[in-house]
Amino acid sequence: MTTVELTRFRVLPEKTEELLAAREDMLKDFEADRTGFLGARLVQLPDDQWLDIVEWASPEDFAASRNKGGNLPGIARFFAAIDSLVVAEEGVIAV
Repeated sequence: MTTVELTRFRVLPEKTEELLAAREDMLKDFEADRTGFLGARLVQLPDDQWLDIVEWASPEDFAASRNKGGNLPGIARFFAAIDSLVVAEEGVIAV
């Protein structure tokens, strides 16, 4: 059952370019290091907020990824551009 990670966060306007520049390396690191990573989309929202939608093959794969945190340079660089977390949720694709 595909698990979806939904993370809404804020990025200061002066860090937006850094966030976007780090995205490609973050995704490469996820593909190389995270079992069950299926893909991700980044959505720009109003008020300097972003929504990261990440798909995982299973809840266990998502949990294992969360435990690794920013263990690789591309992931750490992406996380460093984030100012604050708004909300993080997990769900399952129903249809």
